[in-house]
Amino acid sequence: MPTLVLASASPARLATLRSAGLDPQVVVSGVDESQVAGVPPAELALRLAELKCAAVAERDELPADGLVLGCDSVLELDGAALGKPDDAGDAERRWRAMRGRSGVLHTGHCLHDRANGHRLAATASTTVHFADLTDDEITAYVATGEPLHVAGAFTVDGLGGGFVTRIDGDHHNVVGVSLPLLRGMVRELGHRWTDLWAG
Repeated sequence: MPTLVLASASPARLATLRSAGLDPQVVVSGVDESQVAGVPPAELALRLAELKCAAVAERDELPADGLVLGCDSVLELDGAALGKPDDAGDAERRWRAMRGRSGVLHTGHCLHDRANGHRLAATASTTVHFADLTDDEITAYVATGEPLHVAGAFTVDGLGGGFVTRIDGDHHNVVGVSLPLLRGMVRELGHRWTDLWAG
């Protein structure tokens, strides 16, 4: 049975995978995300996922049968890619632009099979509809610190969940990893999804 390796520091991705029965080894990629710029949001998410995956897949200390998963998410609003906000002021400005509107959350996925060197990459996109927050709600939410650490300055599985009115597409993708897409990639590489279930 292959060993799943998550090339991401995201606690939400890890929690999502664990809830789905997987218990990946976590190896943070350390990729400088600023090295990719000037590309459309969906492509940006995919390129960053590929870079993170490649950076970890090359490490000698990983299991020879490792399936290395790199992911990256960005929120597309008005054609711009929004990753993690720079600071609290940036997060507040974003929320004033997002409230009462919808954006598309793109998550790039890259899966590398160390046993044979095969690699797959794909992007999942989910439309997220935001509530029309008051200025006080925005200030209070940003003050919690939560939106400062996530793409798009919001969560759907945390305090920000009350500010998301609807999701069109895969809910898990908004958290940071599309489980249906990942299952398909695992199968395409010749493995059984259920073999990745822990214990």
